[in-house]
Amino acid sequence: MTKLIGLTGGIATGKSTVSKLLASNGLPIVDADKIAWQVEGPGQPTTQKIAAHFGPQALLADGSLNRAWLGRLVFNDNQALAELTAITSLPIQYAMFEAIVAAGQSHPAAIILDVPLLFESGWQHVCDQVLVVNAPSDVVLQRLMSRNQLSQQAAQARIDSQLPLAEKVAQADVVIDNGANIDKTRAAVLKWLKTIK
Repeated sequence: MTKLIGLTGGIATGKSTVSKLLASNGLPIVDADKIAWQVEGPGQPTTQKIAAHFGPQALLADGSLNRAWLGRLVFNDNQALAELTAITSLPIQYAMFEAIVAAGQSHPAAIILDVPLLFESGWQHVCDQVLVVNAPSDVVLQRLMSRNQLSQQAAQARIDSQLPLAEKVAQADVVIDNGANIDKTRAAVLKWLKTIK
């Protein structure tokens, strides 16, 4: 029977690295971020609702979301983040369930639910296991600043908008350390894969 495996971690812990390793070993990935980009694409009902709520500045000229503007808004305003989540949460969840059903058609050993806010949105309750990708806080901060071209203050605001990584680790069934050594990360992923195949 196909297992549903939740994959999460803090921002910039290297969850995408682990997701790619799992995909390269034949497991289908249901990526919440990619699904969100589809649900929030130009002309989509969810995108129109976001613009209606936050104003025309939430859209770029081509009709796509002004993600930079929205990011600055919601990562510094918990109320705005809650309002955005209220608009986007259900459409993303429906699209994810559709993707899970599609991925299950080939009867894989497991389907990976790659969800950054897995615990915050309650997805752990539908998972057979939860993997949490962990990394030291100083490594995470530097990665995020470099990856997203953010100041230390802006990067820290994004980190602080999520459930603390220590709380995610405490709720994990399996913790994958992705601090600095990709070989150790790969070894941990392969070790875990043997338990489900």
